[in-house]
Amino acid sequence: MTISKLNTFCKDLFNYSRRLSSETKIGKTPLGALHPIRVQSMTNTDTNNVQASVEQAIRMIESGAEYVRLTTQGTREAENLKHIKAGLLEKGYQTPLVADIHFNPEAATIAAQYVDKIRVNPGNFVDKKADLKGTEYSEEMYQEGLNKIHAKFIPLINICKENKTAIRIGTNHGSLSDRIMSRYGDTPRGMVEATLEFLRICKDERFSNVAISIKSSNTVMMVKTVRLLVSEMNKEELYFPLHLGVTEAGEGEDGRIKSAVGTGALLNDGLGDTIRISLTEDPEIESPVGQKMVDYILEKENHGLIQSPAYSGINLCDFYKRSTLEVNNIGGRKQTIVISDFSLERHFSSDFPEQAGYKMNVDTFEWEKGDLAANYMYLNGFDPAIRDFPKELGLIVDQECWEDAFQYSELAQPLFSSEVFMHDDLSSFSSDIHFVNCEFSDLTDDFINKLKANPKAVIICQSKHQNAFAEQRAFVFKLIQFNCKTPVVFHRLFNENELEDLQLKSACDLGSLFIDGLGNGICLNNTGNISREDLNASAFGILQAARVRTSKTEFISCPGCGRTLFKLQDVVAEVKKKFAHLSHLKIGVMGCIVNGPGEMGDVDYGYVGAGAGRVSLYKSRELIKKNILSEDAIDELIQIIKENGDWKDAK
Repeated sequence: MTISKLNTFCKDLFNYSRRLSSETKIGKTPLGALHPIRVQSMTNTDTNNVQASVEQAIRMIESGAEYVRLTTQGTREAENLKHIKAGLLEKGYQTPLVADIHFNPEAATIAAQYVDKIRVNPGNFVDKKADLKGTEYSEEMYQEGLNKIHAKFIPLINICKENKTAIRIGTNHGSLSDRIMSRYGDTPRGMVEATLEFLRICKDERFSNVAISIKSSNTVMMVKTVRLLVSEMNKEELYFPLHLGVTEAGEGEDGRIKSAVGTGALLNDGLGDTIRISLTEDPEIESPVGQKMVDYILEKENHGLIQSPAYSGINLCDFYKRSTLEVNNIGGRKQTIVISDFSLERHFSSDFPEQAGYKMNVDTFEWEKGDLAANYMYLNGFDPAIRDFPKELGLIVDQECWEDAFQYSELAQPLFSSEVFMHDDLSSFSSDIHFVNCEFSDLTDDFINKLKANPKAVIICQSKHQNAFAEQRAFVFKLIQFNCKTPVVFHRLFNENELEDLQLKSACDLGSLFIDGLGNGICLNNTGNISREDLNASAFGILQAARVRTSKTEFISCPGCGRTLFKLQDVVAEVKKKFAHLSHLKIGVMGCIVNGPGEMGDVDYGYVGAGAGRVSLYKSRELIKKNILSEDAIDELIQIIKENGDWKDAK
């Protein structure tokens, strides 16, 4: 198979161009086609509180939100949208409003008369939400479910036609219906089919004012599913614009990196017409973060041509991991490594190990590995006077000083330029690994053959290209084309002074490479004013968000909305404080039941709002304690974790 036949979601895997979608009219801010990529956010106020909702919407608009979405639980909230819109218009704001509907078709029909777009969820608009009990559906029962969707959805389409209201078909991984789960399971194919059922009705009814989203808190699931959806839509000649976002991304650096890994992977392939960065923070914070991401991706427009590898059997809609040799502790089935790059440092320092994630034990005066301890440290030379390095920390040094370093540490490994590797005899270097600095232009046939002949080689893949992400993807695809199994570490050099900028750019580019199983290691460096510790943490954060290496507790938390009846940000902060040392666990904090248990499908334990002052606790998707007092919930969750043998005391 050729690449073009396999990966039909993208015009060109190696040269950026934006997917051309149809146009969807949303108020005075149309979506898709040649319009800019829009940035949006969602209120977390009570939709029945007009003043609070209007004031928050204004803050969001002034921070850059081009669409404002509001929770619309029932008919009362739907009616109140009229007053919120009037309040905004009175103050001179014409930003389109979007009603977020779950479980309530009647609320959708009311809201469609007042707002510019409504969001409906295929998993709960008509169908019964999955109860995970394995209900079997006969063909007749399955078709009956489809007929019910037609009966409820077509009247809504007609109301939207009459009021010039757009519809977003918003499928969430956490809320697939019982009927879809019975046939397709909890899979990308199930999410795609749930979406297509509604899109086919829109097509049959000649209703084109449509947008689509497929979201998940699992970045790999999200990326693969959106790609599959676009491929299937192309087959059916459906070109509706796409809304992108990672649900329950969290807050702080975790939320930003996770959002950039998932959303950035799709934007890099030209997919996406509007995005939302779902942070467990005030909603007006989201749009500036999203705009930074969009601006960075658009810097790749009109870049220099990247020569595409001629052939590959990889389907990027599938879950894939490149097969490589195992070279010492790199490649094969070994854990993805992190290299801490100190090559820009002019002077050696005794605190280098601390910057690489190691801690000095004050009792034994020995270095101990922290949760974010790098596997290797790259130095631009070696000073024999420095003896105090961790025994487990591998050293990478330029070939000229390898012998000095090797006398000090058997973990010292030489780094060769591509030219030296190609033309010199490396047999005198008895090290376990031969690291090689390479760029895409180095990959001649002779160079690849030499890589294949050297079982100690590990590539440090670098790129200075305007679209470095795509060039590094092409690099690995060319190795695969020639059946070269040399492990690859992706190295990127940035020039940032703001940590958020570094996190977003590095996660956008490198996250996709790891989601697609192309890398064996990561190495970040930066010429701006960002600490080595933050660079290190960003590298580990990217690997965790791409689900290739877990180094800390993963907290999955929603951004909150009008359905949330507790102070979500305060609870998330408290949960992090109590459980941050449990690096082997994933813990979810969800504001309400709408997506809670479903989006927490692969977490170990969950905290879900169940009503005013009430919380339900889960082990995975199993409800353990229902409607307990919120003030008791964290202590109860600790007890549940202990009872299941997953608790570890903090060091």
